[in-house]
Amino acid sequence: MNKTFKLLSLILVGIASVAAVNYVSTAWTIDKAHSNINFEVRHFFTPVDGTFHDYTATVNFDPSNLEESMIDVEIMVNSIDTKNERRNGHLKTADFFNAEKYPKITFKSSKIESKGDNKFVAHGDLTIKDVTKKIEMPFTLLGVMDHPRGGKVAGITSEFVIDRNVYGVGTGDWVSDAVVGKEVTATLNLELNSK
Repeated sequence: MNKTFKLLSLILVGIASVAAVNYVSTAWTIDKAHSNINFEVRHFFTPVDGTFHDYTATVNFDPSNLEESMIDVEIMVNSIDTKNERRNGHLKTADFFNAEKYPKITFKSSKIESKGDNKFVAHGDLTIKDVTKKIEMPFTLLGVMDHPRGGKVAGITSEFVIDRNVYGVGTGDWVSDAVVGKEVTATLNLELNSK
């Protein structure tokens, strides 16, 4: 009985150790020098693009272990850059993002599913200002390879569309899409490193 209990304990410890190693092996850090979070929105007829320079992301991703995979992103609104200081300042006001009151945009995944051919969908909550909505963030795993300096390197790209008015990004006259389009295309390109 005692030997059986010890053997069972060793097996359970071994399983737990393997699971822990597997989870750690899927933890990735962002190489910000080779990553970006961009967006595009229409102004009258012309697309205007921008980016967010300050962001963090927690990425635990393994195509063979999607149950323990997750992607959480946190974006600092004040880092918005549309290559026009006046426009940047306006976007930070209460007319749009109200960065002083709502300094962060967040996405927290709840589930990741495979769509085949290195394509996946992260289901989760997107919060902008004080509004949280469930969205689907499709993304493609561009590849995984050994990094010349050790560890692994991977690439992920994602593009999806949101309605800015659903999140209250545009108040008063700016709710109308006559000048600023209501559909915003978000693009994430992330280069990831893992030890």
